[in-house]
Amino acid sequence: MNELETGEQPGVIEQSVRRHRGQAVEMVETVTDHVGQEWPVALVFNGISHAVMMCTPRDLEEFAVGFAISEGIVERGAHIQDIEVEFRDGKLPHAEVQLTVVQQAFVALKEKRRALSGRTGCGVCGIESIDLLDLTPERIPDTGFLQRLAPDAIARAAKELPAHQALTKMTGGLHAAAWCDATGAIRYAFEDVGRHNALDKLIGRLVLDRVDTTDGFVFLSSRASYELVRKAARVDIPMVATISAPSSLAITIAREAGVRLVSFCRESSYVDYDTV
Repeated sequence: MNELETGEQPGVIEQSVRRHRGQAVEMVETVTDHVGQEWPVALVFNGISHAVMMCTPRDLEEFAVGFAISEGIVERGAHIQDIEVEFRDGKLPHAEVQLTVVQQAFVALKEKRRALSGRTGCGVCGIESIDLLDLTPERIPDTGFLQRLAPDAIARAAKELPAHQALTKMTGGLHAAAWCDATGAIRYAFEDVGRHNALDKLIGRLVLDRVDTTDGFVFLSSRASYELVRKAARVDIPMVATISAPSSLAITIAREAGVRLVSFCRESSYVDYDTV
């Protein structure tokens, strides 16, 4: 297969569809619609393929960095020495991200390697043993961010998020992860078919830009799963806000890590789960 000359993909494709309105045959029309792209993306560490994730094929450098950090493969961005992204054409277009990490991180990765293929919606598909679940996070440092958080920050983030969801407006089928400051203003936002991927892309950009992750919060267009909270805690993010409901394990992890978890976030209301 040949490397795609176009490089990074737009995130959506055009698809001819038949739109049905009502029950009458004459109310069927053929139109062009937009569908979110979903590609296999192989993450290769020091020449060894570690995971194949199903995600939207854009912002893949950010995705790879965020995945490596949030999964505990490397402790900091400086432990990633090089990244190369290749887009491949063929019957099944796919991408491959080659990461070169420091030897210490690579040795640790080989010791705890696990199968993660296909994890778009499920956080731990393919894990080999319950013992490998990372359910004991260290508590994040208290930097006073939650005390500095504006009373209307969550409402502002909820109001601003749709303006950062261009692909979702086109397709109706992507998740968004946004980084907000203490006022609720959105500073970064990423979209992906997988909510975990969107958060990894966001974390990756924060790491690459050397943003202080203790001085802001993430706002997610999805529900709050255990692993989303765990990823945020791993990089010391003090608050996770979501549009939809949390799981019971997400609440447990948030409480153990000292992460404030709020869900059902709207401009006029939200639910706080008293995790801090």
